[in-house]
Amino acid sequence: MKITATKLAVLLAGAIAVPAFASSHMDAPLITLDPAANTTDVYAFVQTENGVKSLVTALGVYPFEEPGIGPNKYNFDDNVLYEIHVATGKDLAAGKATISYQFQFKTTYKNTILPSFLGVINDVGDAGQNLVQTYTVTKVDHRHGNASTVLGTGIVPPNNQGIATPFYNQDNNGENPARDGVASEEQLDKYTAESIKQFPNHYLAFAGQRDDGFYSDVESIFDPVQLRNPGKDSQAGFNIHLMSLSIPVSELGGDNQSVGVYATTSRRQLRVLGTSDNGGVVFGSYVQVGRQGNPLFNEALVAIADKDLYSRTSPTQDKALFSKYASTPELAHLLNAIVFGGHGPAPESNRTDIVGIYIPDLIKVDLSTADCRLAGGGPNDQANPDDQGYSRLGIFGGDVLTSRIQPGFGNGVVPGGWPNGRRFGDDVVDIAVTALISDLRVSPPIINGPAGDGVDHNDVAYNKVFPYESTPHNGRNHTHP
Repeated sequence: MKITATKLAVLLAGAIAVPAFASSHMDAPLITLDPAANTTDVYAFVQTENGVKSLVTALGVYPFEEPGIGPNKYNFDDNVLYEIHVATGKDLAAGKATISYQFQFKTTYKNTILPSFLGVINDVGDAGQNLVQTYTVTKVDHRHGNASTVLGTGIVPPNNQGIATPFYNQDNNGENPARDGVASEEQLDKYTAESIKQFPNHYLAFAGQRDDGFYSDVESIFDPVQLRNPGKDSQAGFNIHLMSLSIPVSELGGDNQSVGVYATTSRRQLRVLGTSDNGGVVFGSYVQVGRQGNPLFNEALVAIADKDLYSRTSPTQDKALFSKYASTPELAHLLNAIVFGGHGPAPESNRTDIVGIYIPDLIKVDLSTADCRLAGGGPNDQANPDDQGYSRLGIFGGDVLTSRIQPGFGNGVVPGGWPNGRRFGDDVVDIAVTALISDLRVSPPIINGPAGDGVDHNDVAYNKVFPYESTPHNGRNHTHP
């Protein structure tokens, strides 16, 4: 069954009564007021790094960064605790973090008057970089009394301003657009290469500004719902700030298992001591203000009344608080009623397949598979093509992996991308809508679609090497198509 553009337009128009099926990075009312703590996307996938099988994880924050804005820049917040959590063993089903990896930042200035740049930056952290952020990554093992181990420290490269940051851009010229994604480490731009840190036990870390690799026609959906054909990538030309950590699977107990990944942001609270005459303001404990696991759950399925609650809670509470939104998704009912005249294919109740994806809301990753296929600049990009067999639609596009530990959809077949992990390039909007109108509860699954929003690729090429996310757009030369 094929969903036409006209039918899809009606589908999305009907969805206006509930949260629309697109990721605008504005998942809940309160977190939109705190951009530095507002999560954009979480990624998790299997890849070999420097000969070591690893779980690559990433967390994006600060949506819709306009490149080159000034005089003050978008940066990580020293008073926000950024955490990537991994659940292993029995903790996976419980939605409980087994190990947490914390990113904490510190900002310093070489000159207290001038803005971020003092001149052209030839190397990360040099005399031309006035504003310098460093970070510490700490491993917290919840199995052993929250034992903390500092894995290492790193430095954040400058934002891509233009003339001050030439090496991000084509021909090392600050007047040119940002470099395309690359296929090898040797081709990475100078700032990114200098900022990748290798910690003991084969961890890799990076934190810095990148292109926003999520793509969807969000503007049309909320216009309201005046879709374009083809659609336009609403995130095109915008940057985010990304933290990425490659975790050796040996640190997680080996690859004979599935794990779950989610992320949280917590803001350090202010406390006022005494009166205005004899007191002062000090920072108190961290309070969780943001959470994200799988794409689209809080924004697209959870009711508006519960969105802020989701941001403040843990996946351990998802079954009690939010499973109803996955088990009986209102969007499935709207699909059947509006698109298919009341006789549609989407099961409206007992959606154990959707519950399996979202409850608890962790990105589930089968570590027993081979490396996932990666997106580059598309199949026709001669310098940096997509891996052979890669599909933005994952299993719906025939991109599958073989598991050693679960039957999957028969003979160990599992998705090559989301919802088995999530890669840069996965078209999560099209995958999610297709999953809703299909029935994945039976074997073989009944697949209807694919359906989508008319945006099928990112505006720029991805890197096929760590940290994978695309080069940040040049503040001096970029567009919003």
